[in-house]
Amino acid sequence: MVLKQEANRGKGAALQAGWRSARERGFKWALMMDGDGQHSPEDIPSFFQYAEATSAALVVGNRMGDAARMPRVRRFVNRWMSRRLSRIAGRELPDSQCGFRLMNLEALASLSVTTSRFEIESELLLAFISAGYQFGFIPIRVIYKDEQSKIHPLRDTLRWFRWWYSLRRTKNIQKHL
Repeated sequence: MVLKQEANRGKGAALQAGWRSARERGFKWALMMDGDGQHSPEDIPSFFQYAEATSAALVVGNRMGDAARMPRVRRFVNRWMSRRLSRIAGRELPDSQCGFRLMNLEALASLSVTTSRFEIESELLLAFISAGYQFGFIPIRVIYKDEQSKIHPLRDTLRWFRWWYSLRRTKNIQKHL
């Protein structure tokens, strides 16, 4: 099944539409992979094994074990964002921006997730932590070829920074922790 949005409303909006559709169809889990081909489908069983072994409601891929393979700008921005979110969360979040994730849809239904662009990964992670759900990171392989990421480093980093700053400024951190 392919879900199409009439207009581009952003990655976060597309993911939320997919999650709603999956819940409506009775699915218990959603597996997300970025569309740029960087994730190996061979890693999928590891997500389910980790969730089953730990009762994690959210499992996030961790590319940082082989970070040198990441494009330089992506690696820098990811580390910068992950450090800031780690401080807010009070625990290490090694790859907060990885789009390769497994998520329990029932847990998601109890959360308020509102962002509609690339900052969805950050908001989702903090929402799961805030709600007290088990989560974890697992090492994944990365495949970088000549694909073109949809992330615009300057524009999307600035948007993320505005989201992060607003979270801190309005003291909404407590809602997320």
